[in-house]
Amino acid sequence: MSRKRKYISQKNDHKLMEIGRLILRFMNENPSKIYNYKQIADGIDYKNPRQRELVIQALHKLQGSEKIKETEKGKYIVNLKIAGTLTGIIDFNQTGNAYVNVEGLEDDIFIHSKNVKDALQGDKVLIITYHYKGKKLEGSVLEVLERSRTEFVGTFQIINHKDFGFVVCDKKSINTDIFIPKTKFNGAENGDKVIVKMTEWKPGDKNPEGEIIQVLGAPGEHETEIHSILAEYGLPYEFPKEVEADADKIDRSITDEEAAKRWDMRGICTFTIDPKDAKDFDDALSIRKLENGNWEVGVHIADVSHYVVPGTILDDEAYQRATSVYLVDRVVPMLPEVLSNDVCSLRPNEDKYTFSAVFELNDNAEIQKQWFGRTVIHSDRRFTYEEAQERIETKQGDLAEEILVLDRLAKIMRAERIRKGAITFDRSEVRFNLDENNEPIGVYFKISKDSNHLIEEFMLLANRKVSEFVSLSRKGEITNNTFIYRVHDDPDPAKLEALRDFVSTFGYKMNLANTKKVAESLNKLLHDVKGKGEENMIETLAMRSMSKAVYSTEPIGHYGLGFEYYSHFTSPIRRYPDLLAHRLLQHYLDGGKSPSKHELEEKAKHCSSRERLAADAERDSIKFMQVKFMEKHIGEVFTGVISGVAEFGFWVEIPENGAEGLIKLRDLVDDSYMYDAKTHAVYGIRNGNKYQLGDQVQIKVVKANLIQKQLDFKIVD
Repeated sequence: MSRKRKYISQKNDHKLMEIGRLILRFMNENPSKIYNYKQIADGIDYKNPRQRELVIQALHKLQGSEKIKETEKGKYIVNLKIAGTLTGIIDFNQTGNAYVNVEGLEDDIFIHSKNVKDALQGDKVLIITYHYKGKKLEGSVLEVLERSRTEFVGTFQIINHKDFGFVVCDKKSINTDIFIPKTKFNGAENGDKVIVKMTEWKPGDKNPEGEIIQVLGAPGEHETEIHSILAEYGLPYEFPKEVEADADKIDRSITDEEAAKRWDMRGICTFTIDPKDAKDFDDALSIRKLENGNWEVGVHIADVSHYVVPGTILDDEAYQRATSVYLVDRVVPMLPEVLSNDVCSLRPNEDKYTFSAVFELNDNAEIQKQWFGRTVIHSDRRFTYEEAQERIETKQGDLAEEILVLDRLAKIMRAERIRKGAITFDRSEVRFNLDENNEPIGVYFKISKDSNHLIEEFMLLANRKVSEFVSLSRKGEITNNTFIYRVHDDPDPAKLEALRDFVSTFGYKMNLANTKKVAESLNKLLHDVKGKGEENMIETLAMRSMSKAVYSTEPIGHYGLGFEYYSHFTSPIRRYPDLLAHRLLQHYLDGGKSPSKHELEEKAKHCSSRERLAADAERDSIKFMQVKFMEKHIGEVFTGVISGVAEFGFWVEIPENGAEGLIKLRDLVDDSYMYDAKTHAVYGIRNGNKYQLGDQVQIKVVKANLIQKQLDFKIVD
């Protein structure tokens, strides 16, 4: 009997291999398609119950030999791990469709919403690519390789008369609700804003499962929404107790022994210029006239590296945070307050340890000598930008003479920087007047004036010269010393060409012949649009044509500033890369050898990533406050400017307060509208009516959604 069983088994095995070949031939006709076993059985004409049983067995064998892949329970796709598969990061848009960014590929791969599988925003995914209808390259998600996150912020909804609920995530880019069984409510009630932890997503399930780990409060309330923003971006608003305790132990005394190791500059006129609400003063300027008629200008930076030492829990926490986060109503600092606002802060009438870049400049702002090292200073005066501006404009007041000299030198440096190719984006930033309950009672715009430019130029000088000092020998030869740079790549030529073509419709010309001509053209364009109706739109498009500045160990230069070598050195209280730059500079001043790049490159990437998160959180807090401010204006009519256009609608910004609202195309009832990406416009099919980026329109505020941080507008005839 045993011999017969073996014979039948071999025969069956041979049969299954034959069926397997048929299956693969059928599936390879459309290798990007996902099939269930019935579709496969029909495709190879195996339709009766016995034949279908064999198909299931053959599928198991093919799966075991990794020739096919089970994408979810009972669904299969050809496993093309070598040909046609790519790995990248998925990015969803508001429609539910997504794009996957693959390192080394110029264009992102489009993924239709029906092919995203169980991927969520930011996940690392394996995709299979194919040409849709033989033309456009698209992809389907095969599997999630790495989750970008497992904790999300959303509103809890209990399903009536059921033992479960769902968390509806705040972010529209999270394309699913999270199922919560009753045992995982953890005290949350219907309608609460919560933090949910995703615990699993079983194959075949429509929704992932999770548990509520924190109740934030009632949606729409100020504290709830601000804490929601911080939680959404993984930004801790409190320091661990042991970190606070470590900071409290720091010796804050200025000792004669330590001062003796430094250049003692306490007798030189020194002051800070900062925003009126600033508490962390991390830079100061000193100035004195030398006997030869030149000016000695010191750029003094808080010596955070003296207090925050590698290998301590204080340093670990600072690295994890990597940056301070400036929300509308609060600062989430990188360092505990005892350091950021007290020990390290260059407060007036106090001796402080600093790391300084000291320059001897002639009357033409040309550097005659430079020195870098540790110092001790005494700030004589704390200026706000407004107070410094008053001295520049009136030429009166205490230390007016010193400020006027610095202003004159800064203006020479700025003009020279622009002449050499720097681009001058000078956009105003929206700010809010808040009452004692943090309610917005007014909106104003922060505009850079001469006093802002004065500080900016001397900080740029210190950042550039520190970077050059490490990177170049005295003879100008490249040292290849490892350092952390702030880099800004050249703009994407395709984006520049699109910008040139678009602005030409407004009568502006751009010369893209070389890097210098591009910079000159951009500066002329930004100058020429000042005060025009299209100013905001063209500035926005010009900024979008630029690359994003990041941290790197590769000195590829800073395009926007026109510098070959540039680093961040001047804000170590609020930026970790500056602290790294301080440590490395001291290492080289002490004659140290160049350390390995690899570890520093990982830190650079981490700092860039945290910087992006902080910027997104800051933007969300501004949006929330704008929506809150506009709640009081529902039903009112404003003149706005179209600030963005998409296939589902367009955004309108109200210039007087910076609030931006969406007008959905489906709400435009006078016609059917089509989107034209090239002209940044939507067109009415019948009447030819056009809404284009930069157009001025009358709108009515119809809805203010605090939870989604979104305003809805309606066009008014």
